[in-house]
Amino acid sequence: MLLRAANLRKTYHKNKHAVPVLKGVDLDVDEGEFLSVIGISGSGKSTLLHLLGTLDQPDDGTIHFDQRRIDNLPARERDTLRNRTFGFIFQFYHLLPELTALENILMPLMITHSTFGYWMRRGALRKRAEAIMERVGLSHRRTHKPKELSGGEMQRAAIARALISRPRVLLADEPTGNLDTANGQQIMALLRELNRGDGLTIVMVTHNMELVHDTDRVVRIADGRIEAEDKISAPTFATVGAEK
Repeated sequence: MLLRAANLRKTYHKNKHAVPVLKGVDLDVDEGEFLSVIGISGSGKSTLLHLLGTLDQPDDGTIHFDQRRIDNLPARERDTLRNRTFGFIFQFYHLLPELTALENILMPLMITHSTFGYWMRRGALRKRAEAIMERVGLSHRRTHKPKELSGGEMQRAAIARALISRPRVLLADEPTGNLDTANGQQIMALLRELNRGDGLTIVMVTHNMELVHDTDRVVRIADGRIEAEDKISAPTFATVGAEK
């Protein structure tokens, strides 16, 4: 078991009112698994993803990664986990508009290394970023800024940025939610290729039931609790191709 959550509870406070979001969630994720978490808006699925990736902390319960508890780590250690162990993809791409696609992808490595350390290794790190860009079909967009990219290309850049630190787990929050059907299918094919070809563990949150057939298992969350789990018997995926 690579990732385990036990009895997770989370309540937010809005306008002096307590809003329970997670009400005791248990979840196990195997190494190399592609897991989808589905549910309607407000069901708690994104909150669960954020807790798993230490973007937020639970009010109660525990989270273990590789048999090590991570939810109660000091802030700096959680920062390191997010930078090196977990990769994140969101519905909104969060690319810095003043940077090129290549520079956006390199950003996690700029944060990881000191200024001097990055400067000394910049050639090798740039080659790593360029190799990832080629893999996701963006090699022809290295010098383009986000405003010059399509939605599908921006999401590919976000995926490349998430992969640059060679994470063990990819956490994807509605990764196709901002895309049309064709681009959404290409992104799903890319994720499945990363999962099957590289053994990358992926946890994906979505409300799109058409996407879950490209994953190994689906967990349904409702009213802050796990409602059902289903195995997907025969995952299918399309050939990954660069966006035209």
